[in-house]
Amino acid sequence: MFSSLLLNIFSLTYGAVTALISQYSYYAILVLMLLEAAAFPVPSEVVLPAVGYLAATNQLNPPLSFAAVIIGGIIGMGVDYYIAYFLGKDVVYRHLSLFHVNRERLEAFDDWFAKNGAFAVFITRLVPLVRALINFPAGFAQMPARKFFVYSIAGTLVWDVLLIGFGYYALSLNSFPMVIASIFLFALALYAVYHFTMKRIKKK
Repeated sequence: MFSSLLLNIFSLTYGAVTALISQYSYYAILVLMLLEAAAFPVPSEVVLPAVGYLAATNQLNPPLSFAAVIIGGIIGMGVDYYIAYFLGKDVVYRHLSLFHVNRERLEAFDDWFAKNGAFAVFITRLVPLVRALINFPAGFAQMPARKFFVYSIAGTLVWDVLLIGFGYYALSLNSFPMVIASIFLFALALYAVYHFTMKRIKKK
């Protein structure tokens, strides 16, 4: 039942995102990825496959699309990092609703960052749904900006290439059953990665 629900949500959201990008092109990609990287509830798990699909069907230029994805992500992660860096933990925690951040999750990532440092920054970029949360602990700890962006961009590149590639190859298939099966397996894999990683983070 859960898998079916997840597939339905993904499919509906994917259609809306694809329509938005089709209308506003690279500007929509940049803004969506900026919001996602800044911890707003914009799912890169949906946006990036849509970008890949539109590139595969010649509706977008692949290099320009990828540039928009990367630039938007860097700006978004930088916004959260510098807010946390200059305002500090006390101020951010008092206004978590403004950042659309769950306190329990942020505390878990804060503890995980304290124990793992740069590795936590890199690996969190590969975790669905919560990728942006690591921006705040890195800022709270005043991690050097260069180090933060290097590890963040490295993880982000892996994530972006993986999901855009999925959209480019899987969602451009002509067989509707194959597309549905691909989306289902993709959503299930993302959920498994998220569930497994969150369990490990909360144990630490």
